[in-house]
Amino acid sequence: MRVRVVGAGIVGLTSALRLAEAGHRVEVVAADLLEATTSAVAAALWYPYRATPTAQVIGWLHASFADLAELAAEPGTGVRLLAGRELFAEPAADPWWRSTVPDLARIPGDRLPAGYRDGYRLTVPVVDMAVHLAWLSDRLRAGGGAVAAGRLADLTAALDGVDVAVNCTGLGARELAGDATLSPVRGQIVVVEQFGLAEWLLDQADPVRLTYLVPRGDTVILGGTAEEGDAGLEVRPATAEAILARCAALVPAAAGARILGHRVGLRPARPAVRLEAEGPVVHCYGHGGAGVTLAYGCAREVVRQVGLLD
Repeated sequence: MRVRVVGAGIVGLTSALRLAEAGHRVEVVAADLLEATTSAVAAALWYPYRATPTAQVIGWLHASFADLAELAAEPGTGVRLLAGRELFAEPAADPWWRSTVPDLARIPGDRLPAGYRDGYRLTVPVVDMAVHLAWLSDRLRAGGGAVAAGRLADLTAALDGVDVAVNCTGLGARELAGDATLSPVRGQIVVVEQFGLAEWLLDQADPVRLTYLVPRGDTVILGGTAEEGDAGLEVRPATAEAILARCAALVPAAAGARILGHRVGLRPARPAVRLEAEGPVVHCYGHGGAGVTLAYGCAREVVRQVGLLD
């Protein structure tokens, strides 16, 4: 079938690649490409942040973990498996997604940082998005697919000249699909030079002012924020200073790291991920802060949905 995927973030490109591998003729059209996408700003740590509904998401998590773990063994993908710790100020139950992770284990109390009473250690995929988005685009083109910049006015335009359109526009689906349930959740990060950090760390005690450090080869991502309904894309110096202070309190060596840049992105939050067919359109958006975490699993379902329309 002739398929047009609208959106070139991680969800759009992954869906497009899997569709091409399934034998469809695929083109991607997006207003923003590669480094201009929200996906490029993501810390890209496999973690089901704001991903619902859990009953449906759990299968996508399993599939995405398996696919990313396989890609971690392939050179040039930007994917690797990395151990890290999530830390808690109070005792915490096992996460609802425990079954999707092969090696989650509790951290003994005497090995927790000061101020923390619980935590677990686990190994998950971490993705260098600059590398992986380019890899996806190159693989798609090598398989006969096309990627082009363009802005579509509506879903009718998305269907022009093709059999099926796949809507992977994230927050853009507010306009393209008329979905008023979508709202932005602003995230700001600081990119610093690698200072010897070998593991990722995460503390979500404050749901708005998150604390995380995610190493990416030559750089480390320091975060972050989760500001509901805030669509501001400007870098806020006071926010950056607060991020640096929180990260340095958790990992003192971060205080002396050279700052390379600041990034802001808007997570496409929705009460539930939308993955369903509506006539000749397959919608796949609303992944919240879990686009990287769910993309490969959702791409499998996109392929299945498109196949049902044949």
